[in-house]
Amino acid sequence: MTRKFNFSAGPAMLPTPVIERALAEMLDWNGSGMSVMEMSHRGKEYMSIAARAEKDLREVMAIPDNYKVLFLQGGASAQFAMIPLNLLGDKGSADYINTGMWSKKAIAEAKRYCTVNIAADTSGDGFTSVPTQAELKLNPAAAYVHYTPNETIGGVEFDYIPETGDVPLVADMSSTILSRPLDVSKFGMIYAGAQKNIGPAGLTIVIIRDDLLGKASAICPTMFNYAVHAENDSMYNTPATYSWYMAGLVFEWLKEQGGLQGMAEINKRKADKLYAAIDAGDFYGSPVARNARSWMNVPFTLADAELDVAFLQGASERGLVTLKGHRSVGGMRASIYNAMPEEGVDALVAFMQEFAQSYS
Repeated sequence: MTRKFNFSAGPAMLPTPVIERALAEMLDWNGSGMSVMEMSHRGKEYMSIAARAEKDLREVMAIPDNYKVLFLQGGASAQFAMIPLNLLGDKGSADYINTGMWSKKAIAEAKRYCTVNIAADTSGDGFTSVPTQAELKLNPAAAYVHYTPNETIGGVEFDYIPETGDVPLVADMSSTILSRPLDVSKFGMIYAGAQKNIGPAGLTIVIIRDDLLGKASAICPTMFNYAVHAENDSMYNTPATYSWYMAGLVFEWLKEQGGLQGMAEINKRKADKLYAAIDAGDFYGSPVARNARSWMNVPFTLADAELDVAFLQGASERGLVTLKGHRSVGGMRASIYNAMPEEGVDALVAFMQEFAQSYS
């Protein structure tokens, strides 16, 4: 069987060695006589899997000791409500930076619980740029500042970490986590859905500073309370056990690639190759400002949109799939997360060049 290069924004490709190892362990994990899917989450076998996964994630991300790592459910979208319910404390407002679809969804949910100050809004240019630090209108009395470092749909990425003073910075890193080294200490909280750079869908990672726990609103449901999950090692209820296990295999794989520094070098090469192909002539174009171009999600258009169908069909015949852009943006989008091998980007670039020559 020939595996395709899947450029989906998520669920995305997983590293082939990870899938092969999961296959080898499917019926019998480590001589236990059980599949991981069959294990009690409170049994010693699974507890060792969970502990190893957290240890490896802490290692690859250099997570300080004063941060809790939570393995939750509900996707990143559940965090849109969990964040204000847990972090507002006795404050009535929070700052949000609006740079695209996922920022907008987070803002809409937060408005159910507090006053939202829009610290910056790039909707005026169609969400094709990011605001500068000087453009951020931050409220020093806000409970927290929320932003989306990488907008999956628009392919817009911050080229800096916002400075927020004493106000905790909260980041939705669903589509950029683990792609390069990161100073976790600059954040009050980081969260990410798993299905892009972490593992299969069903798991959400939350990395939260200790001092932000224990402030949940009285109306916060127990299952939405970060402190409850922290006190119970993310096992207040049955977690997404298999997704957690698979994430652990990905963390081990990352260590074998040279950690996040190694991944950063690979990811930059991949992105540079693809953007170079887009910029090589007038046949393709990028709607995103150069300083805001994402390493992970690369939208591009054809000068003649009537060729879109032929482009997608030809790409699919080459094993290059899920390249159609989001309906709100159009064109194409290539998501090139950690597990997309460099040869996949090379194959896409080669096809783009051949297609442009054929239709120019």
